[in-house]
Amino acid sequence: MNEGNQLTYQNPHFSSRNRMATALSPIDKNTLWDLAYSELKKALLSGKFEPGQRIILREVAGELGISLTPVRDAVNHLIAERVLDRGPGGQKGGASVPHLDAGQFQQLMFLRADLESRLAYAATANISDTQIHRLEQLVEQMKKSIDKSNKNTYLDLHRRFHFSLYEHAHMDVVTDITEILWLRCGPALNAVLRDYVPNLKQTDHHSLTISGLQARNATQVAQSIRNDITEAGEYIFAQLSRGASDRRSIV
Repeated sequence: MNEGNQLTYQNPHFSSRNRMATALSPIDKNTLWDLAYSELKKALLSGKFEPGQRIILREVAGELGISLTPVRDAVNHLIAERVLDRGPGGQKGGASVPHLDAGQFQQLMFLRADLESRLAYAATANISDTQIHRLEQLVEQMKKSIDKSNKNTYLDLHRRFHFSLYEHAHMDVVTDITEILWLRCGPALNAVLRDYVPNLKQTDHHSLTISGLQARNATQVAQSIRNDITEAGEYIFAQLSRGASDRRSIV
């Protein structure tokens, strides 16, 4: 034990190298991993990937301007969260966006409706008037983007509205779980959003959420969020069920 202690304290080069390795290496790696993970999540949440679309590691690394390793780590993490499916070539084969069947999608939306209405209820007591105004601005931008051909803009604003509200609930664990549910639902929503646009114009649940926040009516806020999720979920569930039925009839 003495000899071990002497070696550690009497060799300044050994100690200095260890300090540099622990101080510098993890920072660079973690920053790049965070970047890749964050950008992939943003793309999935904004509906930029379709169900069944392949995610090629080299292409993602090229777009982000980083090496393959942090991209592979980020993709493996999303696979572990069951957000992505592993590609045919193992870890080197990239990944693909899963096809959700109607039953799986319905289960995810049940969970979303319950968790997000709770987040919305809790957020109502904590959010400031200034923050409500910011949410109101997002709703106005969403309305303007509905008729545009690029639906990714709407989906990105939609995501920002919901999670900007939920952050005021101060329920980090529930918010993290909710994000994973969104990641799994996002591609299915993107696939049918163009056909769902007329429904978006019928009942504006986001504006009802804003009026509930302004009145500090937590019950209205929670119900508006629940209705928003439930109506979209019912529509997409019907579309997925119809698609499955059409495929069976062809076979």
